[in-house]
Amino acid sequence: MLPTFGQVTKSIVITVTDFQTRLQLNFGRGLLMKDFRDLQVWHKAHALTLDCYRATSGFPKAETYGLTSQIRRSAASVAANIAEGCGKRGNGDFQRFLGIAAGSASEVEYHFLLARDLEFLDGEQYKSLDAAVVEVKRMLASLIIKVESDRRAS
Repeated sequence: MLPTFGQVTKSIVITVTDFQTRLQLNFGRGLLMKDFRDLQVWHKAHALTLDCYRATSGFPKAETYGLTSQIRRSAASVAANIAEGCGKRGNGDFQRFLGIAAGSASEVEYHFLLARDLEFLDGEQYKSLDAAVVEVKRMLASLIIKVESDRRAS
């Protein structure tokens, strides 16, 4: 049986993901690092960030350092915090960074609403972007619950 994320091991762990074999060597750190690219929620958050950059490219120039910057930074923060959490040494830190990512996702959600109300986004753009951020938030909430459950079981 393979150890789960956060379990202590002194062996070579082989995980099969997306038809690729990855070797993770544990050099006495006592914990496995998770590859953020293996998480569906990271892929969704990354796609959301790309969509944010595209959507904000049409915002007024006066918003370059205002709402445009805020949306882009908070969107990038979602995926970045998931990635950073994966690089931490245990499920407690991982869960904390997932919570930070969820907070950033809520910030993006509000900024989209504001952009719509300021008429920087049309109704269809807003609906699409809002649906994407709500999906990321839902996935983060599920992952946070799973990580918490794993922490309590170990």
